[in-house]
Amino acid sequence: MRLSYGLSFWSTKGQWVTNLSQPCLRGSSGLFVPPSPPLNPEKVKEFQRFITLSKKLLVMTGAGISTESGIPDYRSENVGLYARTTRRPIQHSDFVRNAAIRQRYWARNFVGWPQFSSHQPNPAHWALSTWERLGKLHWLVTQNVDALHTKAGSQRLTELHGCMHRVLCLDCGAQTPRGALQERFQDLNPHWGAEAQGLAPDGDVFLSDEQVQSFQVPSCLRCGGPLKPDVVFFGDTVDPAKVDFVHSRVKEADALLVVGSSLQVYSGYRFTLTAQDKKIPIAILNIGPTRSDHLACLKLNSRCGELLPLIDPQ
Repeated sequence: MRLSYGLSFWSTKGQWVTNLSQPCLRGSSGLFVPPSPPLNPEKVKEFQRFITLSKKLLVMTGAGISTESGIPDYRSENVGLYARTTRRPIQHSDFVRNAAIRQRYWARNFVGWPQFSSHQPNPAHWALSTWERLGKLHWLVTQNVDALHTKAGSQRLTELHGCMHRVLCLDCGAQTPRGALQERFQDLNPHWGAEAQGLAPDGDVFLSDEQVQSFQVPSCLRCGGPLKPDVVFFGDTVDPAKVDFVHSRVKEADALLVVGSSLQVYSGYRFTLTAQDKKIPIAILNIGPTRSDHLACLKLNSRCGELLPLIDPQ
C-alpha cells in the first residue's frame, strides 16, 4: 500500500511555512495503525486481573503506542515503513562518517520536525501516566524517541533509545534543544524549500537528492563539531549504564507489561528474557506477533489506546 503525502516547507517573506495534506484514506490517528479484532471481554477481564495483582508493574512501550498519535513505525503489517517502501533507516556508522549523509538526514528532519514535534499523547499515554500517579506503575521504559510519554506527564521514565527533542555534538557532547536547532536551520537556509513525498518514522520524510544538495547544516556552537539527535540510530548500541539501570528496575518489578512493541530489536527483547529468568509474569499488548509471545502468560491483539483506558489500575 502506498501512502502519499504533500508535506512542504518553504520560506516566504521571511517566514517559514509548513503544509501537510494527509490522504483521506483514514483519520490521522489511525493512519499507521494495523487492523485489529474487536475487544474480547474475557481477554479484557484477564488483563484486568493481571494489572490488579501487580503491585510493582514495569511497562515497556514501543512504536505501536504512538502510531495512534499519527506517528508511523517500521514494522506494523501493511502500514509500517518496511511495508510501504524499500527505504531503510539511517545507520549510525554512515551518519558519523559521512558529511553528505548528515546533510541529507538533517534536511529531511528539518522538513519533518514541525509535524513530528506537534504530535500529542493519545489515551494510552495518558492512561500510563495516570497509573504512575496512582502508584500502580513502578517504572516505564520506552523504546520511542517522540517524547509523548513526557508530554503526558510520565516521570518514572527511561527513554531507552533517547529522544528526538534533544541534539548532541558528536565531538564535545554538548546538548541543545531540537527546537533551537530548527531556528538555526532557518537562519542558514533563508531561501531553501522542499516538498516531501512521504513520511517515515521519527520525524523523517522523503526528499529528492536535488532538494538536499543546497541545504546548509549548522555545527556545534561550542566546538564546531557535527550534530546528531540524542537517539540511538540503527547499528548503534544503548549506553550500558542505561541497560543496567533498566535491568535493575525489571528485577524489582513483580510483573512486566509490553505495550506496542514487536520486540524484534534486542535492546527491548532482552528485558523480557530477564523477566522470564526472574519468573516475573509477562503480558503483551500488541497488534500482531512479537518475539516474546512464547514467554507471555497473556497476549492481547488490541489497540493500546482502546484497551488501556478500560483498565482500573487500583
